[in-house]
Parts: sequence; C-alpha cells; structure tokens
Amino acid sequence: MRETIELSITLPSELAGKRLDQALAQVFPAYSRSRLQQWIKHGQVKVNDALARPRDTVQGGEWIVVIAEAEAETGWKSQPLPLEIIYEDEAIIVVNKPAGLVVHPAAGNRDGTLVNALLHHAPELERIPRAGIVHRLDKDTSGLLVVARNLVAHHGLIQQLQARRITREYQAITVGVMTSGGRIEAPIQRHPVNRKRMAVISTGKPALTHYRVVSRFRIHTHILCRLETGRTHQIRVHLAHIGYPLLGDPTYGKRLHIPRESSEELSTALRHFKRQALHAARLGLVHPEKKQAMNWEAPLPEDMATMLALLEQDRQHHI
Repeated sequence: MRETIELSITLPSELAGKRLDQALAQVFPAYSRSRLQQWIKHGQVKVNDALARPRDTVQGGEWIVVIAEAEAETGWKSQPLPLEIIYEDEAIIVVNKPAGLVVHPAAGNRDGTLVNALLHHAPELERIPRAGIVHRLDKDTSGLLVVARNLVAHHGLIQQLQARRITREYQAITVGVMTSGGRIEAPIQRHPVNRKRMAVISTGKPALTHYRVVSRFRIHTHILCRLETGRTHQIRVHLAHIGYPLLGDPTYGKRLHIPRESSEELSTALRHFKRQALHAARLGLVHPEKKQAMNWEAPLPEDMATMLALLEQDRQHHI
C-alpha cells in the first residue's frame, strides 16, 4: 500500500521574489529541492488552488498544498554498518552518531553513511523522505539524531521542528575565554564566494543560538548551546561570528592556540584535535504518535572528554 504525503502552509512574506521551488525548499526542508521540483511538474503542488511551475516567482502569502505519493530514494543502498541506537519503537529511532560519519550519501560519500546503516536496520525508511532524518549533524559533529520510521511520525517531527518545539542542546569547546553566556541572533546563508561555507549575512535566514558557560580554562571555554533554529553550520558560524570559534574547526576556526607552559600531553592533544569540538548531547521532543514528552542524553565522546580533562588539569596547575 502506497503512503501519501500531505503538506500545507502559507508562504512567509520574506520569501517574496524567490522561485517557487526555492521557496518550498525553505519551508519544507525535509524534502530535497529536486523532489519538490518533480512534484510541482507532476501537478502535485497547488498554489492558491492553481497549478504552477518551479520557476514561477512567489509573492509571499500564497496558500500551498502538496499531495504526493511517497517514493523510494534512488541510489541509496543498505549496508550492515555499526549503529548506536539509544531508543527505538515503531515510529522513531534515536541514534548517537559518532564524529567522522557522514549522514546522507552524496558525491564523494556514496556509501558508508548513517543512511546506509539505517536502511539496513530499518528497510521501511527507503520510502520516507531523506530516510526519515528530519535534522542532520555535520560529518565531524557527534551526538543525537531522531529518525522517523513512517510518514505520520515524519510529518509530526517536521511540525515540531518548524514550531521550535524540539530541544537540541550541544556541548562545545571554544577558543577564547567567554565572560558569560548569552544569545546570538544573526541571519545565516551560504557564503557568496566560498560555496562550501556559510556566513552571517543580513539577507540570510533567521538564526538564533543560546549559550551558557560551563567551565573556563586559560584560553578555552566549555559551553552548552541550545538551538532555536537549525541552519547549516549554525553553532559553528555563530560562535566564530562573535569571536569564539570552536576548537579544531577546520572551516571556521582560528590558527592553533596552545596555552603558555602547557604540559606536553595537552600540547599534543591540541595539535591533534582535528574536528570541531561539538557534540549533540541532549534531545527532547514530544513523541509524534504517543504524544508523550521524551528526552535522551548522550555522554561526551572520548576525544572531547579527554580534552576537557586535560584543560582542567592545566587550569588547576596554573592557579
């Protein structure tokens, strides 16, 4: 039996001037732009009860209705890869992703990804958009991800994300000593020159990150971050924007900083920490079918836990 995807929304005014397919990709981020284009071309998308073309310009305020059949993702294969499952039932799977694991197959990473592992564990994900993953983590960010196992759960999780009702809390280590916590509200979009980077730009999508200090070290800070929006590279871009980039961040970080008179152990650890020190430590949501509030936590991975212990030893030694 085929499942039907049903979506509806009034387009926000800030999308005025964009192509229809671009606008839909923003309001329905769980679906690829190519999939949305197909639906528009096949008459499965109506704008104010009329058919439209992908290139048509929107004005904002249009009523969008999508009724389409779920289709299997093409070219994604299942692979028997390790998965650290924190929780699962008939509707959702919560996974603790290790650093270094790519989430979705793409050019250069056609297999060996989290999606390949999930498709082997739960073959029904083949018919869920993006294999049920409604929010993603960068390759070198570790931590918790929720996966929808059916369309009802998928739609429910998307609604919670859009309403900012899913709690996503991260642990991070920054370069620089923060004096206090705060909030960063700065719009983000793709860098106009380097397309692999994101940047704070006035015309970008709204983005809001809250942060608080856990521990201060000599030239680093251990913080907790909570996302209200989920822009690509949001925490990394926001912290770099205010002058406190993540330790080890190869894209947005500073040159290597080692505290004066550090131990050889700490100096070596800092030199060899080659990924952004960011871990999705806590995830909270309302179960899309049971309607119960649920929370999960994932302990710090070994590399970050070791780094924090060395930084604390260094702080104590230089008091």
